[in-house]
Amino acid sequence: MSKTINVALAGAGAFGIKHLDGIQNIDGVKVVSLISRDLDKTKEVAAKYGIGHVTTDLDESLALKEVDAVILCTPTQMHAAQSIACLKAGKHVQVEIPLCDVLTQGEEVLALQKKTGLVAMVGHTRRFNPSHQYVHKKIQAGEFNIQQMDVQTYFFRRTNMNALGEPRSWTDHLLWHHAAHTVDLFAYQAGSPIVQANAVQGPIHKDLGIAMDMSIQLKAANGAICTLSLSFNNDGPLGTFFRYIGDTATYIARYDDLVQTHSKGAETPVDVSQVDVSMNGIELQDREFFAAIREGREPNSSVAQVLPCYQVLNKLEQQLNAAG
Repeated sequence: MSKTINVALAGAGAFGIKHLDGIQNIDGVKVVSLISRDLDKTKEVAAKYGIGHVTTDLDESLALKEVDAVILCTPTQMHAAQSIACLKAGKHVQVEIPLCDVLTQGEEVLALQKKTGLVAMVGHTRRFNPSHQYVHKKIQAGEFNIQQMDVQTYFFRRTNMNALGEPRSWTDHLLWHHAAHTVDLFAYQAGSPIVQANAVQGPIHKDLGIAMDMSIQLKAANGAICTLSLSFNNDGPLGTFFRYIGDTATYIARYDDLVQTHSKGAETPVDVSQVDVSMNGIELQDREFFAAIREGREPNSSVAQVLPCYQVLNKLEQQLNAAG
């Protein structure tokens, strides 16, 4: 494929805008349709990015013959059904994390992807962040092997707000959304499937109806372990912080910054600026999506590659439900 890849993007909120910004840096790609529930706001965003077609109806965009691919930045509960709609319409699809919050729905997406042969990818951005790529390349070179990952995912989100501080139309979830990043990354970095998983959660919020605190333990087949702490109650530094404890070094990743730690408490910054063509994980994720379309291949973070993550999340949900 040498022609321009024409894209429809669904979701003009915080993450949709991150994708629009990233795509501006990618040659041979044009966003031709923008879909979101608030028409006036969607028109404003479309005008800013020079997008000609605006709608509140995904099906209207899917009917456009010029659309080759769709990026879904919509509420979690819509992800699987919308991915299926895109594939049925003959469009390649990248859906933001999580693929689903019901395992059977994710399995349906994979079955349809296999049937159509189209590119179907999930936005597991940690696979693409330069800091985590640096560690991954060390592992692939045989220079570093994970013994343990210690991960903290902390937010202060006691009301239903998005990353821009605006009201959300849906409720976020620690397990199916935020834990998905680390569950997938741990198996990916360890190069080994997860064979043991345990979880406990704190009280259910009286208004949001979700657990605001959670702790997860994972073990891979090769013996590596992972401890993940998640909170929407954290009134302090926000974000996700990864400590990689390995056989030859210890690294801490904070967003796109990476440091190597030492026994006396010192931290040595690691230059990850040359790991890839950009320091923007979302842009790199999008570059992989479009490259896979052009090259007719399976992308990194394909539905097939990440489905084991959702199988683990499903087992953890069953465990938490049984515990009451």
